[in-house]
Amino acid sequence: MKTIYKSEAGKKRLAEKYEQYLDILPFDVEREYVDTTFGKTHVLLAGPQEAKPIFVFQGGNCINPMTLSWFSQLAENYRIYAPDTIGHPGFSEEKRISATDESFAQWIEELMHYYQIPKCAFVGPSYGGGIILRLATFLPEKIECAVLVAPAGIKLGSKMKMIKDILLPLMRFKVSSSQKSLQTIADNMSNSSMKDIDRDIIGDVLKYVKLEQNMPKLTDENELKDYKAPTLVIAGKRDVYFPEKQLRNRAQTIIPNLIDFKSYDMGHFPSEEYLIKINQEISDFLEAYYHNTQRL
Repeated sequence: MKTIYKSEAGKKRLAEKYEQYLDILPFDVEREYVDTTFGKTHVLLAGPQEAKPIFVFQGGNCINPMTLSWFSQLAENYRIYAPDTIGHPGFSEEKRISATDESFAQWIEELMHYYQIPKCAFVGPSYGGGIILRLATFLPEKIECAVLVAPAGIKLGSKMKMIKDILLPLMRFKVSSSQKSLQTIADNMSNSSMKDIDRDIIGDVLKYVKLEQNMPKLTDENELKDYKAPTLVIAGKRDVYFPEKQLRNRAQTIIPNLIDFKSYDMGHFPSEEYLIKINQEISDFLEAYYHNTQRL
């Protein structure tokens, strides 16, 4: 696949939406490109330059500023490095790389080397959480601590429910571009709490992007045998993709140093109300397991 976009017009439209989202983030953002083995990577940087570093990875099939906005509070006390995921909407290389082998771990290692960060904290929602688990598998020594929010890579929810709640309305949307079908998808993804701007971007992604249909590899217990970093998992009870009911036992089985597993009555996209709680949980976790550790 040479490009993830169905047309140049669609690529341009999503680029415009990306810029608009950057303008509404409640913190200043710097931007730069980093060359990697897998192609150029566009990185958003925020927070105090001398603060401890945190890598934040975007969700799949969406744009980086959207999921970065969920963790706005982190920019007050930490230096955020948020790369546009290779092969996903944004400004990084458009060719996809495998989320089943060491590719993403190598990609992250190259970014860390560029920024001279030997080890740090990581935060990843959804697909981004699955990417972190690939790093934990192949280069666990790079992770000081990790927060996985509604993460891929642990266990999937009901396929029948995903077909009913997402795939069928998606098929209707692709045929008719029906706003009703798009709203159904948004409601099922977010437990009826998705912001209008996010719903519209999801609609544009569905229209203009060749969707990444492969989730990050489900992590085996043996893969994390050398992973010792403190880890927090946050899940949604109404998450259509990775519901708390499926994640909890599996996360407790495969993650050696799972400090806590929190769940809320939310969908895959958290509401503004739950984001406040999630940010507080993350801040408390980082305060205990990262903020007071020796600075790198």
